[in-house]
Amino acid sequence: MITYAFPTFQSLLKFSMVGVLAFLNIPTSENTVTKTERPNILFCIADDASMKSFGAYGDTFINTPEIDQLAKDGLVFQNAYNGNPKCSPARACILTGKYSWQLKEAADHNGRFPLEFKTYPQLLAKKGYRVGYTGKGWGPGVYDTKDNPAGPEYNTIKLEPPYKGITDVDYAANFEAFLNENPTDTPFCFWLGTKEPHRFYELDSWKKAGRRLEEANVPPFYPDNEVVRGDLLDYANEVEWFDTHVGKAIKALEKKGLLKNTLVLITSDHGMPFPRVKGQIYEEGFHIPLIAYWKGKIVSGRTVSDFVSFSDLAPTFMEVVGETPPEQMTGSSLTKQLFSTESGRIDKNRDHVLLGKERHDIGRANEDGTDLAYPVRAIRNDSLLYVHNIKPERWPVGNPEYGFMNTDGSPTKNYLTSLKPEDEEYPFFEMNFDKRPEHELYNIEKDPHCIHNLANKPENATVIKKLRTQMETELIAQGDPRTLGKGDIFDNYIYYGKRLDYKTGKRIAPLKYIKKPE
Repeated sequence: MITYAFPTFQSLLKFSMVGVLAFLNIPTSENTVTKTERPNILFCIADDASMKSFGAYGDTFINTPEIDQLAKDGLVFQNAYNGNPKCSPARACILTGKYSWQLKEAADHNGRFPLEFKTYPQLLAKKGYRVGYTGKGWGPGVYDTKDNPAGPEYNTIKLEPPYKGITDVDYAANFEAFLNENPTDTPFCFWLGTKEPHRFYELDSWKKAGRRLEEANVPPFYPDNEVVRGDLLDYANEVEWFDTHVGKAIKALEKKGLLKNTLVLITSDHGMPFPRVKGQIYEEGFHIPLIAYWKGKIVSGRTVSDFVSFSDLAPTFMEVVGETPPEQMTGSSLTKQLFSTESGRIDKNRDHVLLGKERHDIGRANEDGTDLAYPVRAIRNDSLLYVHNIKPERWPVGNPEYGFMNTDGSPTKNYLTSLKPEDEEYPFFEMNFDKRPEHELYNIEKDPHCIHNLANKPENATVIKKLRTQMETELIAQGDPRTLGKGDIFDNYIYYGKRLDYKTGKRIAPLKYIKKPE
């Protein structure tokens, strides 16, 4: 026997109001999505671009007009964090919806992406979405699936780059080729991941661009000189290249009439590839840009102060397209923040975020062994950053005899590592490369660059205890092996990049990797 469920007056009223709001182009609080109107997703991610490099986040010497316009017409997250400030673990958080310490081998840089973790592109593909990526997807590291965890690759269209450090992949053109192949009735999910501003940079490319040294903003943890300024300006050229391709991708959507039904998210995996930023648990390393734009769906001109993490993105994408996030995704959806009409703190419970790191690059060794992690856990709230350096006896950026390998080579690094103890500027070397105390505490409101460690002040002992208890209680609930006393597992995972011969200090070929069956 067939039974029929007749709508109640309340459900008819709700249906009518949703229809009226949609007609008036006003977002609904629930933002219900049906199978026939499933939105597209364009996810744009830079490689090594600091939050403060974009005009939407304040005064900068870098020109990013395309992204800034999307920020003006969309939503700017003021407190977005990557969870782990290195390429492959940060990107794994995005793809899986898991926290860094839950990623097993993928918590390490240049590790293996566990086959057991399903990515949001894989899940959406099974729901009828067409997926793909251009440029840099997940990596560096190895994976067992046929395609990169970010999806099938679209990197065949090339161009002549303006500077030697920029790759020849035409990201926007590859995205447009993807669109041209896509059936008009099939929703898509595309990852546009530029390889810029990752190093290397063409030295003094800033001169070709007509820049002036006095334009650069030098952070207070570097000496202010021509070497550092020139390096920052070379970096600026590559951030602007990312902006250019975001703009071209938006125009490709407009040309095909797809922009109205496409959620666009713009971010970067972590801060710039300079000492004390990339790979480090300081504000510029892990505080990332996150801008959301969806014409007619996201109210323009909004800024949200809720603390959000990369692990929140995958469940957000699932919910936006009308799917329930799987239990694997331990992050929380941001649909409430996206579709609110308000600015400020939307969810009062989002008042902090947890951060961590394990092994990034090799080159760290002591009596405990080689290829060691520099484990850190941290908590950041509205005003404070507490950092627990779990193994402070280890070198945070790698051993000096191996070249501080967790900092990319650069003119800035060369200048700092050439300083001697008798030099007036030697404190800059110590700030960037020296060992660190077990506990660090920074007042971010007064000290956004994390220069003045307040942890040794007796009056701060209570707040440190409170923050550490809060952090470790949450980490235990999330099954963090390090906090549970099983952290050595991260040191023992295989490193699949170029290894290090610790006797000679030279890099040697990576281990051969044989894919396991899917």
